[in-house]
Amino acid sequence: MLIIMSLLTIPPTILPLIKHPLSAGFLLLMEMVLIIMSVSLTSLSFWYSYITFLIMVGGMLVLFMYMTSVASNEKFKFSWTTSILASLMLLYMTTIQMNNSWTEYIKIINTEKVKTLKPLFFSLNKFLNEPSFTLSITLIIYLLITLIAVIKIININFGPIRHMN
Repeated sequence: MLIIMSLLTIPPTILPLIKHPLSAGFLLLMEMVLIIMSVSLTSLSFWYSYITFLIMVGGMLVLFMYMTSVASNEKFKFSWTTSILASLMLLYMTTIQMNNSWTEYIKIINTEKVKTLKPLFFSLNKFLNEPSFTLSITLIIYLLITLIAVIKIININFGPIRHMN
């Protein structure tokens, strides 16, 4: 868990240095996987992280299709400064983990009291119980109606943005 939490800081610091949209999408995908791994380790069930992963991958597929249609011929350039910055950040995180005060702080966080309270705070039962259940069903029906409306609005004759030869 400590390694995942320290790795979560690397992609946001590298993202401003990225110039190509596909490499920015890869960094976003890497950050998403790290966040979902940390959520799945702390929650009682893995379903929330699984659904979040599926939604994010679907969104990333749409972004990938859009970026390949808009910037398909753009050259990908490897940046040494970005790779050096990533390796320095990783080195810094490993030195912080070796520090005894940092590990003691993490041990305080992971006490038995927090572990016993974990099912109460991180359970998804509150979303499936009676007051929130109607809200969840309403949201699902609204998203289904919106999906059907968007499909009906789209004109099939216009086709994709970029035509294939």
